[in-house]
Amino acid sequence: MSLLAALARAYDRFPDAPPYGFSTEKIGFCVALNPDGSVAEVIDLRETDKKRSPKLLLVPQAVKRTAGIAPNFLWDKSAYVLGVTAGEGKRTAEEHAKFREKHLEWLAGTDDDGLLALRRFLENWQPGAFAPPLWQDEARDQNLVFRLAGEWEYLHDRPAARALWNRIGAEAASDPQICLVTGNLGPVARLHPSIKGVWGAQSSGASLISFNLDAFTSYGHDQGDNAPVSEAAAFAYTTALNRFLADRNHRLQIGDSSTVFWAEATADEADEAENLFSAYFDPTSEEKLQTGRIKDKLDAIRSGTRLNELAPRLAEGVRFYVLGLAPNAARLSVRFWWSSDFGALTANYQRYLSDTDLNPPPRDHWPPLWRYLVELAVLGKRENVPPLLAGEWMRAILTGAPYPLTLLSTTLMRIRADGEVNAHRAAILKSVLLRNFKSQ
Repeated sequence: MSLLAALARAYDRFPDAPPYGFSTEKIGFCVALNPDGSVAEVIDLRETDKKRSPKLLLVPQAVKRTAGIAPNFLWDKSAYVLGVTAGEGKRTAEEHAKFREKHLEWLAGTDDDGLLALRRFLENWQPGAFAPPLWQDEARDQNLVFRLAGEWEYLHDRPAARALWNRIGAEAASDPQICLVTGNLGPVARLHPSIKGVWGAQSSGASLISFNLDAFTSYGHDQGDNAPVSEAAAFAYTTALNRFLADRNHRLQIGDSSTVFWAEATADEADEAENLFSAYFDPTSEEKLQTGRIKDKLDAIRSGTRLNELAPRLAEGVRFYVLGLAPNAARLSVRFWWSSDFGALTANYQRYLSDTDLNPPPRDHWPPLWRYLVELAVLGKRENVPPLLAGEWMRAILTGAPYPLTLLSTTLMRIRADGEVNAHRAAILKSVLLRNFKSQ
């Protein structure tokens, strides 16, 4: 199964996943409007903790902004909604003008009380009205939503708003084509939604798939037409991937690779497989399992017991996926992608343990992968781990393939540089010789 197809199927696993056309975004404030469009109050939605974290709300899906100006539907940051920003936003006036123009166009002819109130607000609002006590200075650059004064329902949740959003999406849709992910006929995503949360990538999000230059135009096809993926499939795979990246129970950091993993099985079996995998490579996850029900299985696996002897259903009935993403200049780079039965993964993990086993063992006995990686980094700093090497080694561990020879040369180079030979470096050298050269 392809990467995109596996992610699109994982989307169906989330019972609380946002429906097609919507996304979960960080919202700081809500503007309560009177029916005449005047502002009744500005409500702080942020959490009461020290960080004052914005509230996560389901809103119409965010547009993908590259170089142009494009407003979101019924919500956006203060520069778009109010024409107000904390810094010297050179395009703030243009952003607000575009937000106002598009919404007056979208809301033309509406008879919904809430949407009419927003239309009247935009017709009369002036950025100079942003002043205390009604407006807090902290609202600058926060995402804002709207609702009618005296009601709890946000404007974007009103039935009329949802119907309008569906109509806008239908009007903007391209001619239907066969989707390369699902095989179904549907409108093609010209630009795929952004992927957020990859370490080292832009905080606003990056693309896993994009055709954003004239050089990528082929046979008259540009942007998403080069590789047709339906809007529904693009929404599903990006939503699932963003959820995994934001969830510590489905994410690890391997060198510069933000690594996500998930299982395809019943809920209990998937949780057990994911917890085991996390403990294989993340010591903090192992610490959480010290009193957990799978601790005995983890100890048995590390002692060499085959998984199909411990849990046959877990070994053969659970499909497992591992994806490593790293930042790149224009889009995200796939460092590694692996999918197979969880039993095969566990067998390859046990082989990796055997390769690096020493007698007597290191003090930490079962060193996590990052502990080996820092031995390859200048000054022992994790940020100095050779980026490509970490991904190549992880790929070899997952697949059971030979280790990259740069693992051997980099270890020797670090030994020559600082003159230190320790158990972890010895284990790395031994593992390469044993697996690649069959040395004993």
